[in-house]
Amino acid sequence: MTHRIVPIVPARDIKASTAFYGRLGLELVSDWGDYRLLSDGRGMDLHLTRTEGWPARVEDNPLGLYLYVEDVDAAADRVRELILAPHAPELKPWGCYEFALSDPVGTLVRVGRVVG
Repeated sequence: MTHRIVPIVPARDIKASTAFYGRLGLELVSDWGDYRLLSDGRGMDLHLTRTEGWPARVEDNPLGLYLYVEDVDAAADRVRELILAPHAPELKPWGCYEFALSDPVGTLVRVGRVVG
């Protein structure tokens, strides 16, 4: 087994968060009620934990995730109406072709790939 890290993301409404990440290609692989495991089957894994009332205000959520995917445009097409910047995805100065959106509790989610 190789080393890896899997984020545990708070979810006020675990069904809404499961659906949100499902649109980005993650499928529910284990459901423990207030705790769910999602995976794309290719190395992208995420855990959701029901966390009622956190954050107090969605706009105050300090969390962020970066999802590396092969086909950024296909991922963007699945969530087009949620993308934060009007012309995204786009090539950023740091060499990533990416877009950003927020999950149901305000977690910043960037989706992209390294170019070159």
